[in-house]
Amino acid sequence: MTAIETFTGDASPYQGGDPYADYRTADFPFTHYANLADRRLGAGVIAANDEFFAQRENLLLPERAEFDPEHFGHKGKIMDGWETRRRRGRSADHPWPAEDDHDWALIRLGAPGVVRGIVVDTAHFRGNYPQAVSVEGTCVPGSPSPEELLGDDIKWTTLVPRTPVGGHAANGFAVSVEQRFTHLRLKQHPDGGIARLRVHGEVVPDPAWLQALGTFDVVALENGGQVEDASNLFYSPATNTIQPGRSRKMDDGWETRRRRDRGNDWIRYRLVEQSRIRAIEIDTAYLKGNSAGWASVSVKDGEDGEWVQALPRTRLQPDTNHRFVLPEPVTGTHARLDIYPDGGISRLRLHGSLTETGAGRLTARHQELGG
Repeated sequence: MTAIETFTGDASPYQGGDPYADYRTADFPFTHYANLADRRLGAGVIAANDEFFAQRENLLLPERAEFDPEHFGHKGKIMDGWETRRRRGRSADHPWPAEDDHDWALIRLGAPGVVRGIVVDTAHFRGNYPQAVSVEGTCVPGSPSPEELLGDDIKWTTLVPRTPVGGHAANGFAVSVEQRFTHLRLKQHPDGGIARLRVHGEVVPDPAWLQALGTFDVVALENGGQVEDASNLFYSPATNTIQPGRSRKMDDGWETRRRRDRGNDWIRYRLVEQSRIRAIEIDTAYLKGNSAGWASVSVKDGEDGEWVQALPRTRLQPDTNHRFVLPEPVTGTHARLDIYPDGGISRLRLHGSLTETGAGRLTARHQELGG
């Protein structure tokens, strides 16, 4: 089940120098999907049975794991991940962990959705990584407590069966379960440490919530919007432009390399569903000498629809949130942001509401996926 079988097994002991020099990773086909376990979306590790050496919250940190060979605490080596104590058997005659012994962590996804792939990253865990991992998912409405999630009435669906993993490696697993999930249970068998967990998938929002809001951001990641493609991802991912909240620093937006031709850069989005857009925000926060010079927004209805200009090419200011009320609402399922000639923006907001057709299709999909 591991994406690359050669990842299974120990990594070499740390020999000094760049700790990532012998790190094993790959370009997994599902990582273009959003990370549903992103803290910016509201994800959290809400419980774990053991976190003796390293805290469970480290699993969802957005940065890659760091390693300091000299960093020790009163419990031992301090690792940037989630690490449990060594398990022991029941007696001197049977000192080894039982076959079904494992440690677990409960993860609340930041946005419920369909999981397309999972990365269990054991960076810097070379001799202390788990022998195997497994991942299960469930869909529970509201804000259940850990005790409720661990109750006998909760049905868990296997996303990743118990599978061997490798140390100091990005262990990737494609997932093919067409179901909406709100929470995951990560297990490591029998014990050990995991640096990071990434859960890539498609957001499936609650249509009743969106209908109650009325007007909302129809391209926002948390509401089910997606980035389909972009002309350039040199400095940062285009998905940053539809993350919640305002950008907090320059690399929290989207920035392209400098163009030396007569072209322009762009991002293409898929909206949550067919929507009627009434207002647009383009934010260049923290992009000062590198913000886009001009921008335009177009919308189309359906995969084969024609692009209709919603916002003509408009001058942008650095480090500024620009707001535009459209003279007439524009209806569509997709949007395209063009910037001229290059540079970046931090956020795009398309404020509107679902059409009757869009609301019906979203409700039908939500029901089909068990929401």
